[in-house]
Amino acid sequence: MHAFDVLGDPVRRRILELLAGGERAAGAVTEVIRAEFGISQPAVSQHLKVLRDNGFAVVRQDGTRRLYAVGHAPLRDVDDWLGKFRRYWTPPLDALATEIARGKRARRHPEEGEGS
Repeated sequence: MHAFDVLGDPVRRRILELLAGGERAAGAVTEVIRAEFGISQPAVSQHLKVLRDNGFAVVRQDGTRRLYAVGHAPLRDVDDWLGKFRRYWTPPLDALATEIARGKRARRHPEEGEGS
């Protein structure tokens, strides 16, 4: 399955958001996803399996619990692919950051703008 096919599903994206906050037990992930999306435990397990099978999530046993964490390699691949397109949004975002900084300076030092 292609990375964007995996990430194209909102449930799987949400699971990754949860895992980005740190390792979580399968039960904790299931609880949040069931509450937010109204899907069954087996459906959540299937999404976790897709993430695991495609390297986006890794799992380790801790006694009877399965703990999930983000798998980094596929995300690096996605980031590399997106790198080809960063030139389209980086300059406008840099310009926006400059304008925000100017606005903050102007609010901190309003007297500097009086003579202009």
